[in-house]
Amino acid sequence: MAAVPESHTGWTFITSHARVLAAIADNPNIRIREIAAHCRLTERAVARIISDLKQDGYLSHTREGRTNTYRIDPDKVLRHPAEAGLPVAALLSLLVQDESERTGKPANPDRHLVHTDVIC
Repeated sequence: MAAVPESHTGWTFITSHARVLAAIADNPNIRIREIAAHCRLTERAVARIISDLKQDGYLSHTREGRTNTYRIDPDKVLRHPAEAGLPVAALLSLLVQDESERTGKPANPDRHLVHTDVIC
């Protein structure tokens, strides 16, 4: 079992919901345990965030065996009134690009094929 990540005090610029969504955008088949380690959250917190995102239509998933494949609705607009009309795809393009530059790892080249599917 993975250790609980160290706690963080103070505020941050990016919410946990945005971090989880960016991790999924980078790898649509990522496991909750991997998201938790990447985002420095507990698995329980990640599961709760995924539930929030699914409930509000930002995220859906299909299950094949033990693997979930997530789909993000790129046209869904951000929730805060200050970002009215801004699609989630705009936020993700910044976060996923930043992650690849920060870690030196190329972003998943196939991520656009999966996470940009529009939920009907």
